[in-house]
Amino acid sequence: MQLSNARAIVTGGVSGLGYAVAQHLVAHGGKVALFDVNEEKGAAAVAELGVDKAIFIKTDVTDEAGVVTNVAAAKDFLGGLNACINCAGILGAGRVLGREGSMRLSQFQTTVMVNLVGSFNVSKACAELMQNNEAGVDGERGIIINTASVAAYEGQIGQAAYSASKGGVVGMTLPMARELARFGIRVMTIAPGIFWTPMVDGMPDDVQKSLSASIPFPSRLGKPEEFADLAAYIIGNTYLNGETIRLDGATRLAPK
Repeated sequence: MQLSNARAIVTGGVSGLGYAVAQHLVAHGGKVALFDVNEEKGAAAVAELGVDKAIFIKTDVTDEAGVVTNVAAAKDFLGGLNACINCAGILGAGRVLGREGSMRLSQFQTTVMVNLVGSFNVSKACAELMQNNEAGVDGERGIIINTASVAAYEGQIGQAAYSASKGGVVGMTLPMARELARFGIRVMTIAPGIFWTPMVDGMPDDVQKSLSASIPFPSRLGKPEEFADLAAYIIGNTYLNGETIRLDGATRLAPK
């Protein structure tokens, strides 16, 4: 798929990794629908990207009916739908047994709902429309890219909920790719390491330096545009399918 032909929904699209993806696609001639909950940032993102190239649609990714409605609205604005990049997510940090007792089940459930169920919810709504697209090169009709994390493989203390949710994203990649293959829809996942995001910007300098030092090479945090570069390459390479790609500078998370 050519980036100039990309008609993409990007969840978590008004900041961080999602916004970097949106910027990259628009810069290369694509159009994007930004799904997020932050209306102020959504308006600012659309103003920067261009009202003819981007639309913000306030979306709770865990709301099944709402997502179906919003995906349809996005397709109308975009003039089609052939790409879905799921970047919406929350940390949900907390110990199973903390100082004030065990983790509330609601915290675990919310983390899994947003990160895993939300990714599946948007993916399946997009796939339902993509299956009717006219086939392109190799019979391709669409691409879905989900976002996991290196924590899916080496979850740290305090990441039980987060790691479980991201491990689920990795786990559903291949079966979804196999199932959607007959429709010409690819499914890929990116597992980023430690990236510069609004969350990291708020950390103390010593914590940021410690995080950077833990990464073998290059010994720095990842840049959102590097995530966007990989997402764009996946979109353009039709033979990439059913796989999770780590993007982490060879880091392996320590226990804590």
